[in-house]
Amino acid sequence: MAELTALESLLEMGFPKGRAEKALALTGNQGIEAAMDWLMEHEDDPDVDEPLATPLGHILGREPTPTEQGGPEGPGSAVGESKPILTEEERQEQTKRMLELVAQKQREREEREEREALERERQRRRQGQELSAARQRLQEDEMRRAAEERRREKAEELAARQRVREKIERDKAERAKKYGGHVGSQPCPPTTEPGPVPSSPSKEPPTKREYDQCRIQVRLPDGSSLTQTFRAREQLAAVRLYVELHRGEELGGGQDPVQLLSGFPRRAFSEADMERPLQELGLVPSAVLIVAKKCPG
Repeated sequence: MAELTALESLLEMGFPKGRAEKALALTGNQGIEAAMDWLMEHEDDPDVDEPLATPLGHILGREPTPTEQGGPEGPGSAVGESKPILTEEERQEQTKRMLELVAQKQREREEREEREALERERQRRRQGQELSAARQRLQEDEMRRAAEERRREKAEELAARQRVREKIERDKAERAKKYGGHVGSQPCPPTTEPGPVPSSPSKEPPTKREYDQCRIQVRLPDGSSLTQTFRAREQLAAVRLYVELHRGEELGGGQDPVQLLSGFPRRAFSEADMERPLQELGLVPSAVLIVAKKCPG
């Protein structure tokens, strides 16, 4: 009788008969609440309305009765004999309780789905944060590698410049030994002792800006030009050495010495001028020099 009452209650609540019987059978006829839980959980199943292949009695752990097997008397007579008689008030009260139970189950299901949705959203955000952090670490690694590459290139450039300076110094020392008379390899700085000449430039710097570098443009006889930056205190011989190292074949390919001239005012620099700093010769911060072959006389 309990099963029939539960089935009737489910039908009163609006569940299809096939679903109600299937729910009662699959829950072992443990009551309307267990059947309702099954119906709520399997509401969206595609096979929820398919009939059971196994007789109801086998599912409940017993042999099917003649009524369940569709005996000669038919299921209607068995239901009629065992079905309790309920008044209209009892039927309404039972339906009300069932509806409240259904509403409660629906609320519980919605709350569960909401919690699951919140958990999925938290997981999605967490994965997004992890992905963003990984992308940021990758960018930082790339920036660090780029900075290291720039530092390495700068160090190589400085080393190359230092090698060029050392070569110029060696060539200058060799030239001093070869062409210089009283000038030795390193005692070049004492040549700044010509007193009267620095008097005119030495009075001007206090009113002008002090320059550490000098930009020299050298015009070659073939019309081309060379441009290089030197230190303001470097000697003019460094400029001549640079020209001899970079000039073309028309000047002798580095065999014969050259003579440097200033364009304005017109001036030919002597061997003594070669040992003087560019700053003393008035070539700072920039100057244009002209190259000519040095006459043997």
